[in-house]
Amino acid sequence: MKNRNVGIIGTGSFLPAKTITNKDLETLVDTTDEWIRSRTGIEERRMVEESVAASDLGVEAAKKALEDANISAEEIDLIIVATLTPDYTFPSTACIVQEKLGAKKAAAFDLSAACSGFIYGLATGAQFIATGLYKYVLVIGSETISKILNWEDRGTCVLFGDGAGACVLGPVEDGKGFQSFVLGSDGSGAELLSQPSSGSKLPITSETIANKENTLKMVGSEVFKFAVRVMGQVSEEAVEKAGLNKEDIDFFVPHQANIRIIEPAMKRLGLGMDKAYINLHKYGNMSSASIPVALDEALQSGSIKKGDNVLLVGFGAGLTWGATVVKM
Repeated sequence: MKNRNVGIIGTGSFLPAKTITNKDLETLVDTTDEWIRSRTGIEERRMVEESVAASDLGVEAAKKALEDANISAEEIDLIIVATLTPDYTFPSTACIVQEKLGAKKAAAFDLSAACSGFIYGLATGAQFIATGLYKYVLVIGSETISKILNWEDRGTCVLFGDGAGACVLGPVEDGKGFQSFVLGSDGSGAELLSQPSSGSKLPITSETIANKENTLKMVGSEVFKFAVRVMGQVSEEAVEKAGLNKEDIDFFVPHQANIRIIEPAMKRLGLGMDKAYINLHKYGNMSSASIPVALDEALQSGSIKKGDNVLLVGFGAGLTWGATVVKM
């Protein structure tokens, strides 16, 4: 039996109201607005209030995606939440989202692939539909990274922001939808980007909190070199696997980590920067939320049009990476 064609039939995003500018950060750590802009392209980022969890952001993004897809929560068969800042270690954030949405028949689970999580989520959700097991899958990337940052570490706290994005996946007509997926990992780089005290290896104690081992740690120079290399490489692989040429790509939606990572990838693909959707200056790195938020904004603004071949690419802790070509 031929697998069904699967595509994105609805998108949504949600950002917290509170904005933290580079100028605000100048009062917290030894940094400057000029330093952050020149090295990352980031100007500001969003931050949740203390009482707001990843599920709260995810639910709001999901509601917009469902409305865009013109389907009800009750029609959703599966919810996948990609996040590195879940509400709890368990139960899954996806189960909490399921209850808040009223998606009564949906199965639900979380997926952990850090900044690559949304691409991993799309690839996973698409298989359930392609095989005929489910019809509609809701994939959410939601992060409250501000809650795990060390606000005394100028190398990390300036980079990240909070937010959520969502896509509804469903059957689409022949020739449309996902054309390829490429996923990868390199566990030898696991310690380059991590939250050391967050699980069974180094349980949270008063000592680990005092040493700030419960916050995000990153070897920035090594992660940067990895990201520059892998973003261009996995982009080319996804295009080739889709049976396309670089010239066939109409639009590029990358993980929004650093403008100096995105620019070399665009050059390698032979695409002008006008073919990439960039919002990192407004939101910083939102990990698993960055790609779905950017995709939603690109669609809502008309930058991406029906029939466009769109390349989505992510990379992150693990180390992990992923890409997909989707015909809208």
